[in-house]
This record gives sequence, structure tokens and C-alpha cells, in this order.
Amino acid sequence: MGITVETPPPAPPAGRGAGPVTRLGDRVFSGLSRGSGILLLVIMAAIAAFLTVRAVDAISKDHGNFLTSFEWDANANPPVFGIAVLLYGTLVSSVIAMVIAVPIAVGIALFITHYAPRRLGTPIAYVIDLLAAVPSIVYGLWGALFLVPHLEGLTSWLDTYLGWTVVFDQTNPGTAPRTLFTVGILLAIMILPIITNVSREVVRQVPQAHEEAALALGATRWETIRVAVLPFARSGIISASMLGLGRALGETMAVATVLSSSDVLSAHLLDPGGGTFAANIASHFGEATKLGRDALIASGLVLFVITLVVNGAARLIIARRKEYSGANA
Repeated sequence: MGITVETPPPAPPAGRGAGPVTRLGDRVFSGLSRGSGILLLVIMAAIAAFLTVRAVDAISKDHGNFLTSFEWDANANPPVFGIAVLLYGTLVSSVIAMVIAVPIAVGIALFITHYAPRRLGTPIAYVIDLLAAVPSIVYGLWGALFLVPHLEGLTSWLDTYLGWTVVFDQTNPGTAPRTLFTVGILLAIMILPIITNVSREVVRQVPQAHEEAALALGATRWETIRVAVLPFARSGIISASMLGLGRALGETMAVATVLSSSDVLSAHLLDPGGGTFAANIASHFGEATKLGRDALIASGLVLFVITLVVNGAARLIIARRKEYSGANA
């Protein structure tokens, strides 16, 4: 009778087994990573709790409807304030900025990476990087002193040929275009570097084999971009757009410098008036009473919720298109 000797299975390589981490550096790194994630959640929860407590106290003393009132006079007796105009202005100006900035940013990213020679693409990328570092107040001063006067011709043209759409109907011709439309253009210029830089880096990560395969099958340069580059980079471009949208939603000084704020909610984008959450907080915080500050914090809570919803929606879009991102290529 033979004797069977069972050979024990080989030990798993270090760092790949299911057992606990044994190295000190791995334990420290794991603890720091986990602690950083928990700390971020705690900070977010603390911010949400602070905003909610102060907002509830202010809304309980509001003699208007916080969601539908146009007027903002939290220092009055009795106080009346609402976010209808601010919500409309924030969303409309941000949508205008995204409609203008995203196609241009993606086009610039594709031009730098696939069309421009290196001697031209490198300086363009460098200039765009510098634009991202310009302070918002500088953009605001440029918008007030240069952009607003030079938009009068464009607003007149839009009123003449597209006024039938109501959106571009200018009810007070000849007034300075300190409007939500102007704010949207200024925000588009401000978020353009952010979206362009991130999109450019994402496009550069497309595997060269994908593009070479498309070219080998007879695709033109544009067809290669359409079938090989954009599907791979779509998730990254969406993420870049959400970064730009976050700045557009929270921009303060540039909007406050350019926009002629009022309590009027109008569908005519070429008429002065309107407002945004961030600009309203900046312009009223210095003279606000305790109740007025709580009311501004309540409006900040709404902006906080909008930002969370936008980022959550972006994550859902990216997750649904994960199979097209090329992450598993």
C-alpha cells in the first residue's frame, strides 16, 4: 500500500491574500485613507446640519413664501424673503454657460490633442492653464468694463432676428446689457479653462491602439474621433463639465459685478434684472441682521442641495455609461 503525501497549497503572494495586512506601512496607509473618507463625510454632515438648523429658524420667521416669493428683504419688519428669483437666475445663467462652454472646451481639447502641431498645441494649452488661475474679481471687472459695452450690438441683433422667441425679446432697447445672458457668457469664459484642461487630459488617455484600429479600417480623422476617442472619453468629459458647472453655480464676485440685480423674474434674458444665490449672499451679508444672515444661510442651503443633486446626477450618468468609457480596455 502506497503512502500519499498531501502537499500544502502555496502561500498567496504578499499583499494578495485575504488575510489582514501585516506591514506597518500598509496599515498606516489603510488607516489614513479610511480616516480621510470618514472625515470628509463628517465635514459634509456638519455643514448640512449647520445650514439646516440656521435655515429652519429663519424660514419659520419668514412672512412670505420662501420658495415662491420674489422679494428679498430679510431686514424688514416683518421680514419677507424668497428664493424664486435667485433659483431661476442661478439655473438659467449656469445653463447658458454650459451650453456655450462645453462644446467649445471639447473642441479645443480635440484640437490640441489631435489636430494642432506640438509647437502650436503646447502654447495654447499653457495659455488655457493660465486662464484657470485668473481670480474671479478680475473676470468681473473685465466683464463690467469691456464685455457689457461690447455686447450691445449682439443683444440688438438677437432682439431683431430672434425676438419672436420671447427669450431674446428685449423690452427696453438701449439699456446696458447687465443681464442673465451676459452673466451666462461671462461664466462660460470662466469655466472654459477647467473643462478644457480636464477634457484634454482625458482625451490623451485614449489607447493608441483604438485610434490605429479605426484608421486601419479606413476611418477618417473625424470618424476616428467619433467612434474611438469620444466614447472612451465620454465619462471624463461629463466629469469635467460637472466641475465647470459647480463653479458656475457658486460664482460670486464676477456675477455681482456684472449683473444688475432686482426682484424681477422675467423670461426675457436680454432685460436687466434677476439674481443668483451666491451674488445675493455676497451683496447682502455685510448689512444683514442676525435674521438676515440666517435667511442668507437658508438660501445657501438650497444652493448646497442643488450642488449635491447635480453631482449625484453626474455620477449616475457616468455609471450608466461606464461600459463605454474604456476603463476596462
